[in-house]
Amino acid sequence: MEWLKTHRNDAILIAALLLVAGVLALWLGLTRRAGGVARVQIDGETVLELPLSQDARVELGEPGHGNLLIIENGTARVERADCPDQVCVRQGAVRYNGESIVCLPHRLIVSIEGGVENGVDGSTG
Repeated sequence: MEWLKTHRNDAILIAALLLVAGVLALWLGLTRRAGGVARVQIDGETVLELPLSQDARVELGEPGHGNLLIIENGTARVERADCPDQVCVRQGAVRYNGESIVCLPHRLIVSIEGGVENGVDGSTG
C-alpha cells in the first residue's frame, strides 16, 4: 500500500498504457479480414495468384534456387527453401489481408490480398 502512495502517477501511467494496448488489440482483431488470394511475385513480377480456398503445392523458382509453397486450410506457407537463412520457412503461415512472406535470396514475395469483409470497420459514426 505504501508503494501505491509514493508511486501513484506510475500506477496511473501503467493502467492507462494497459488500457490503450487492450483497446488497440481488440480493434486490430475485429477489423482484420481473411484474404482470398495468395499473390506470388518473383523479381517484382506477379507469376501466380492462388485462391486460399483451394489446397495446392507449388514449386517456385528453379532447382537449387527455389521454394515450396503450400496452400492449405485457408493459409499459405513456405515449407522448404534452398536459401541459407530459412527466414521464409520460419515465418509460418499467413492468412490475413496484408500479410506477406518474403524470401530475399530468391526475390520471392507471397502476399495475401482480397477476401471478404467481416462487417466491422475502423470508423465511427
